[in-house]
Amino acid sequence: MPSRKKGRKPPKGDEDYHPSEAARKSAAAAAKRSPGNQPSGPSTETPRTPTARKAPEAAGPSSVQRTTPAKRPARARKSVPAEEATSAEVVPETPGPSLVLRFPVSLGKSGHPRKTTTTPKGGNVEPSDKTEGRRESDPNALPAPVEEPAAPAQVPHTLETLLEQASRPDAVIDYLAKKGYSRTEAMLRMESANQEIDGRPLPPLGEDARPKFRKGFDLLKAWVEENLDLYKPELRRVLWPLFVYSFLNMVTAFYPQDAKQFFDANKNMFLPEHTDDVRKLEPISLPEHVQANDTAKLYRTNKYRIVLSNPAYTNLLQFLESKEKEGGSVMNAILSSYCTIKTMDRAADDRFSFAAMLGQIGAGQSFPSEDEGIPGHHAGSAYTGDNPAMAGTLPRLRLGKLPMEQNLEEDVRAELAAEDARDPPGPGRNTLVQEFEQMIKKEEDEEAPTRADIPFPESTARDVAIECMKVRENRDRFRIQGRTGGVGPAVSVCMFTFHNTFDSINCLDFSDDNKLVAAGFAGSYIRVWSLDGKNIEAAFPDLDDLPPANSRRLIGHSAPVYAVAFPPCATKFENVSSEDSVPTNARLLLSSSGDKTIRLWSLDTWQCLVVYKGHDRPVWDVRWGPFGHYFVSGGSDRTGRLWLTSHIRQQRIFAGHDQDVDCVCFHPNSAYVFTASSDKTVRMWAITTGNAVRMFSGHTGNVTAMECSRDGKILASADDAGSIFLWDLAPGRLLKRMRGHGNGGIWSLSWSVESTVLVSGGADGTVRVWDVSGPQDASQGRVVGEGGAGTKIDGGNAPASATASSKKKKGKDVVVTPDQISAFPTKKSPVYKVKFTNMNLIIAGGAYLP
Repeated sequence: MPSRKKGRKPPKGDEDYHPSEAARKSAAAAAKRSPGNQPSGPSTETPRTPTARKAPEAAGPSSVQRTTPAKRPARARKSVPAEEATSAEVVPETPGPSLVLRFPVSLGKSGHPRKTTTTPKGGNVEPSDKTEGRRESDPNALPAPVEEPAAPAQVPHTLETLLEQASRPDAVIDYLAKKGYSRTEAMLRMESANQEIDGRPLPPLGEDARPKFRKGFDLLKAWVEENLDLYKPELRRVLWPLFVYSFLNMVTAFYPQDAKQFFDANKNMFLPEHTDDVRKLEPISLPEHVQANDTAKLYRTNKYRIVLSNPAYTNLLQFLESKEKEGGSVMNAILSSYCTIKTMDRAADDRFSFAAMLGQIGAGQSFPSEDEGIPGHHAGSAYTGDNPAMAGTLPRLRLGKLPMEQNLEEDVRAELAAEDARDPPGPGRNTLVQEFEQMIKKEEDEEAPTRADIPFPESTARDVAIECMKVRENRDRFRIQGRTGGVGPAVSVCMFTFHNTFDSINCLDFSDDNKLVAAGFAGSYIRVWSLDGKNIEAAFPDLDDLPPANSRRLIGHSAPVYAVAFPPCATKFENVSSEDSVPTNARLLLSSSGDKTIRLWSLDTWQCLVVYKGHDRPVWDVRWGPFGHYFVSGGSDRTGRLWLTSHIRQQRIFAGHDQDVDCVCFHPNSAYVFTASSDKTVRMWAITTGNAVRMFSGHTGNVTAMECSRDGKILASADDAGSIFLWDLAPGRLLKRMRGHGNGGIWSLSWSVESTVLVSGGADGTVRVWDVSGPQDASQGRVVGEGGAGTKIDGGNAPASATASSKKKKGKDVVVTPDQISAFPTKKSPVYKVKFTNMNLIIAGGAYLP
């Protein structure tokens, strides 16, 4: 390519090139030394040698000449592109002309290119740079001796060597390093490693030359499937981390085609449990993608935790060592570098007992994943720091009941004794005082928080009336004791369906007195209905100027309402005179919105009382404490916050989640709060210190619902993949996982009074009842279709219609674990809220979406 310096122009193809007078004299002197050759002055024929001509010295800036093949007229020569040049270009330098090669060649010690001079048979010998330079600077200098002519066969060899050197990327890499383009230099070095010298891609490596990720994984997968049924459930858990790390290593090692084929061939076996991770990893094809992908970085920067029984781990190592040359060494290296394997004795952990493993085989259920995953923390431990002394620490929890205030306890006992005197209980029934003593009885092995740890305002007459009503309801409730002889309890569900909502309802909540239901709308307002359809009674008829109606609107938010919550309340006792009665109905309502605020509403005046500001992003959930006064919220700013109704600012900020806090709830003793996040973890926080005391991982989808049992020992959490996890709070471990809902999310959970039965509702339009204690027979697991036509499905046997429909629609079938007692399908109505009342009646609400 001609130089673009100022004053220099490229030669035109149809014009002759006229060298300067000094060049003519040099050519004539050379001709005198070789009398048998033609003079080398201006001529119409170029020399047969590919040696470059020199630029004139006295003519100032001049053109650059390219040599052409032999016997080609100079007039017919045209400018040649840089890619087609076959020799060096001549560039004048100061003080004298010198030869500069435009492509990289081997350099001498002085840094100048080595010169190569060839003389074709019968041709002239061009003077070298040094000879020409001396001849021009010193006219009296002796002529240089003539070099021996080289063989003609060396000419193409020399050109081929120069062309090969010119095509190497070393010069480009050196230039990039000199200019400081370090990132581009590194990328070019990596890319050139898989290329030939001329830029052609290297042929694919043989099986013996490349890492055997795919062969080793396929070999291990086949071995797991052929293994004993006793070890198969837990060995299958090893395949997922091996699949992920094999794929990422193949990508970073520049095997994109192999990585893509490996991923497509094995991804389907992990879709039911790791759907989100599979979708996020699938677009990765280059090392840059691994650095930019959050999921890939999470796996690469953390070790995957796996728990295996001792026999299974021993068998795994023996197999990998026996197949070392077939790929077992690669799989073993992945387990050593990227995984933390913890072995357990069967006698020390009930999950690895023979009965538990056989039960999983019969139910078709894979091994629970509470002790595995990313980040690789110890099960239940909320500590994620680097201090090894703190790893796996589990702070002692105080899960007992919060003791009742002394004055409140005396007042409640007196009220109950008076009522027993007025209305003695029937034969075989406890008196209210006896029932109250059983309710407040403290377990010997339970440690409970104190009133000094959690400050509450002094009790009022309303608190006394609410506690008395709780004792009555607890005595007269429908008792649920779980399964009896394999038959589930006959629970009843009362479903409230909202019509003509046009899918604008975001949330629902029922009041504890079973009088009101509140709904938050996408139109940034709240609507409250009476459950019995009657007009809502006005608390102050003289001040209420609104006409009687069975619903009221609360307007104040400026964005969609995402959560509403009624405070603790109780049904009004009918046997008390109006003069002595104290209102125990719901008088307040909390709501959270996308406008970053939480509002407290008065249901007496139907006006907003307080606006709580603290979150800097939308607030997804808000929940009252079990005794009122406190409430907790969670939002898109990745924090949970503890509030007091009497203070406008938050009292605690619970920070630690990596993504949005989607749902929150309280422990029954009000000493702890739970936050669940889109990062697929659940954390337990102490409100006295604000520190995390437990963290539970194992969900494969976003956690969408959460509820703590009434006895305070078990936490239930559900995700949008249709799974419900039961966590034992004290040891911080998973009890079991229950499945039955279809995809779309489980939006609400609620516990029975005895904490033995759980009810759930979700996007699949069903209300399902679950046995917490576990099934009697593992063979009850079955496959049914999602949703239904309003037919109840009991846990003992599924109707034939459901079984037949499941065979026709395999794509929508879901596995129902034997923990399910019964299911109540709706007709195209997603269930937004389910609730166990204090009398063990299930109330559910949803919107009809045709």
